[in-house]
Amino acid sequence: MDNKEGFGSCPIPIAEHDTVQLGHGSGGCMMNDLIREMFLDRFDNEALSRREDQAVVELGGARIAFSTDSFVVDPLFFPGGDIGDLAVNGTVNDIAMSGARPLFLSAGFIIEEGFHFEDLRRVTSSMVRSAEAAGVKIVTGDTKVVNRGQADKLFINTAGVGLMERPYLLGADRIRTGDRILINGTVADHGVAILSRREGLVFETTVESDSAPLNGLIETILDVAGDQVHALRDPTRGGVASALNEFAETAGVGIRLDETRIPIAGPVRGACELLGLDPLHVANEGKLLAVVAADAAEAVLQAMRSHPYGGAAAMIGDVVADDPGRVTLRTQLGTWRMVDMLVGEQLPRIC
Repeated sequence: MDNKEGFGSCPIPIAEHDTVQLGHGSGGCMMNDLIREMFLDRFDNEALSRREDQAVVELGGARIAFSTDSFVVDPLFFPGGDIGDLAVNGTVNDIAMSGARPLFLSAGFIIEEGFHFEDLRRVTSSMVRSAEAAGVKIVTGDTKVVNRGQADKLFINTAGVGLMERPYLLGADRIRTGDRILINGTVADHGVAILSRREGLVFETTVESDSAPLNGLIETILDVAGDQVHALRDPTRGGVASALNEFAETAGVGIRLDETRIPIAGPVRGACELLGLDPLHVANEGKLLAVVAADAAEAVLQAMRSHPYGGAAAMIGDVVADDPGRVTLRTQLGTWRMVDMLVGEQLPRIC
C-alpha cells in the first residue's frame, strides 16, 4: 500500500488492523483506505475508478447515473427528520451530484424481530413524502427480517437511477486552478442534530437535521452556469473537510478556505466547541459543495440564494496551484492551518 508521508496521509492505515473498525465507516481517511484496498482494486472498472458518489454508464444509447447507499442511523427519529427521509434524500442527492435527473429508487429493509409496526409506518410514510418532494418514484424493493438482537431495529438500503440529460459530466477530474468553492448553507447541522438526540443534549434553540433533496437546487445551478460548474459533492460522512480533500487529491490541486466565510449556525458552533468537534468534519445531509469557474461563481451564488435550500449560501474558498492535494484554511486570526481528512470515527451511525 502506498503510504505517503505528510499532508493527506493516513496515520492509521488499514494494514494495522486485522478487523474492521468503526473508523472504516467514517467517510474519512480510514474509509478511503478500506475502499481502495478491499474494493477498488478488486472491482476495478472505468465507471468505478472515477470514485464519485454515483456511476455514469451507457444503456441503450442513454447515459444513466446509478447509485446505492445504506442507512443505519441511530436514533431512527431525530430533530428535522428520520431514517426514511434520509434514505430517499441521500440517494437522490448522490445521483443529482453528477448532473443527472433522479427518476427511480429501490428500497431494501432489514428489520429486527420485535420492531414496532407504528414506527415502520412512520418511516415508510416519511419515505413517501420525501420521494414526492424530490419527484422520484420508489418502484421496487426487498424486505428481510432477522432474529432479535441480530440488527439494531431497522436498516435501509436505497438504490437509484437518473437520466443524464446534459452533454457534460460533473466530477472532481474537471476541477481547475482558479475555480471557486461554494456551499449552499450552514455546515454540521445534521451531525449535531443526531448527537443531541442520541446524548440527550439540550440547547437554547433546537438543532435540526438539514436532510433535504437537492436535485431541484442543482437544476437551478446548472440552468445558470451549465458546464462552468465543474464538480458537485454532498459532504455527508467526513463532512466538508473530507469531501474537499477528495477533490484536491483527485484533481491534483490545492484548496484554500476562508474560515470567516464558512456559515455555521450559532448553536451548532457552540455545540462543536463544547464537545471538541471540528464543524468541517461533521456530517451534513442537505448541503452541497460546488466547484465553479470564477467567471460564473457570483451568478451561481445568487442562484443558490434564490432557492429554498440555498438561502445561506456562501463562497468559502478557491482552487489554487500551490500545495497540490492539500486543503488549508485561513483562520479568523489570519493564520493558516491544514484541514485534514477525518481520521477515525467522531460520530458513528450518523446516516
